[in-house]
Amino acid sequence: MSSPLSPLRSPLRDYGSGVDDRHAATPHAYDIGLLVLRLAVGLTMAAHGAQKLFGWFGGPGLDGTGQFFAGSGYPAGKAMAVVAGLSETLGGLGLVLGLLTPLAGAAVVGTMVNALAVKWGGGFFAPEGVEYELLLTAGAGALALTGPGRYAVDRLLPVLRNHRLAYGVAALVFGVIVAFVMLLVRD
Repeated sequence: MSSPLSPLRSPLRDYGSGVDDRHAATPHAYDIGLLVLRLAVGLTMAAHGAQKLFGWFGGPGLDGTGQFFAGSGYPAGKAMAVVAGLSETLGGLGLVLGLLTPLAGAAVVGTMVNALAVKWGGGFFAPEGVEYELLLTAGAGALALTGPGRYAVDRLLPVLRNHRLAYGVAALVFGVIVAFVMLLVRD
């Protein structure tokens, strides 16, 4: 007869953590959460990029976006529109697919740092504020740091299969440096 404390009869499954592991989150829960975050941030950014590049979804296209960049003090407004549009579109699609996730997140963060700088004087709350841009920046940065999770193309790439924090930090540092260089050329 087994005692009430035997592993077969214990109401708790404690694997050394001191916590009832029956109620602990599974790795799949984290992976699904990261997938949802990747889809939300990535599709939003890809759509914004398509507005800039192609005029889709009611966007201004390259000419209108180029005029906006020139009016915001950036030299070569149309070239800046291409850079921003490609960064948003490719970075967003990279996040959606979980492909080169640290670099995709960094591309979005770099673009959003410039968006934050342009809109900064309008307060925090929409429509003039920066809450939307700040949320997209934080989401992309979080994905660059955490990695894409299990349901991602990166899992097929030997170097990125096991995401490392250093990959995300290095990519974000690169993205922020490029963003600040773009801000320095702004009038």
